[in-house]
Amino acid sequence: MTKWRTLVLATIGFNFSFLIWFSFAPFTGPMAEEFGLSLAEIGILASAAIWLAPFGRILTGWLSDRWGAPTVFAIVLTYVGVFSIASAFAQSYSVFFVTRLIVATAGITFVIGIQHVSEWFDEERLGTAEGIYAGVGNAGAAGGALILPRVFTESWSGPIFETSWRAAFFYTGIVSILLAIVYYTIGEAAKSEERRRATAESATLKQWLHTATRYGTVVLALAYVMSFGLELSMNGWLATYYREGFDTNNLVLASTFAATFSVAAGLLRPIGGYVSDLLARKEKNILPVFTGRYREQWTFVTLCFIVLAMIGMSLAGLTGEVLLAVAAGFVVGMGCAFAEGAIFAQVPAMFPDSSGSVAGVVGGVGTVGGIVYPLVYAAPVMPSLHTGYSVVAATMIPIVLLCAWVFQPHVAARATDDGFVVSREDAAGAPADD
Repeated sequence: MTKWRTLVLATIGFNFSFLIWFSFAPFTGPMAEEFGLSLAEIGILASAAIWLAPFGRILTGWLSDRWGAPTVFAIVLTYVGVFSIASAFAQSYSVFFVTRLIVATAGITFVIGIQHVSEWFDEERLGTAEGIYAGVGNAGAAGGALILPRVFTESWSGPIFETSWRAAFFYTGIVSILLAIVYYTIGEAAKSEERRRATAESATLKQWLHTATRYGTVVLALAYVMSFGLELSMNGWLATYYREGFDTNNLVLASTFAATFSVAAGLLRPIGGYVSDLLARKEKNILPVFTGRYREQWTFVTLCFIVLAMIGMSLAGLTGEVLLAVAAGFVVGMGCAFAEGAIFAQVPAMFPDSSGSVAGVVGGVGTVGGIVYPLVYAAPVMPSLHTGYSVVAATMIPIVLLCAWVFQPHVAARATDDGFVVSREDAAGAPADD
């Protein structure tokens, strides 16, 4: 393998994982009709797609460091495929809910690919490579929204299923299993045996506890809540929002509107990583604060952009103009993309020998936003479906303020050594990460 073939393999694997993760979103209408679901219950289903991701990402990040990405990636794709096939045959909502809950763990493959790519690329191009991987991978949600309802139409009549969403879940499950075989067969864990050994030796419980509680890890994890967690919540919710909030009864049209967000959040992500790399290489300050902390400055700018974009999402929705709301959603997706690229340019650069473990913590904690935010969007106490976005924006402000504290040069310089749990003296005796 070369680093570029590794990048392509990881990207394809994650892109499909994202597609199968949110393959339910285009079919919420027919599923709600068949199982008798209310709007609030659809919100719970969208939230449930993220429930197992926090722990799953933390675990698989560590396992990827320990056993190598190809093995772990193949295992996840295999059982996800099996349960996706099982969900296609479910006759009761309880069985359907449980099987889709397990299928939703496809999202944990993100940290596996992050670790795999970091094992092959040098720091100078790491942010760009991770941005390409995650950006094109995240676009799998858009692929699902654009492709699945067009292939598996409402008039679907196939050899096995008469219901479009059941056919979609069955055939995506088959593809997942085939992709698992390919990944395990041709994937290589690292560019050298020495690199593989160094990463495996760092994957101890003591080292994991140390890195998981550093200032850098914690603040990036919270920043990922308001960027990637937000992206997850929108991927599972927007098709319903455009359908219910604007009386867009056309399923394909509502899914297409929703896909514009996913396209922005996915395909623009490499820009976030590239700008972080560029500022670090050129040592260029773009803010009057955080002088000399080039990656941190860019990350802070992107987080502020997200807060403002979410307020704009509410204002656009309140106008009643669906196309204006779609444009606002695209801007929110752009903010998510830039922030996610910036954050995961920092992660492997800060923790080169524990990238999988730290990516697991950041990626796992970050998914919490995908669990909580849909419940806010669909909350019965909201005056309208448009209000929830501003409420979510308000909850992001404390995270931005915490980032501002950690990104100060004198704090950021020790962000991989000092932490919230272990004292400075204890941390000094722990293995160095940078």
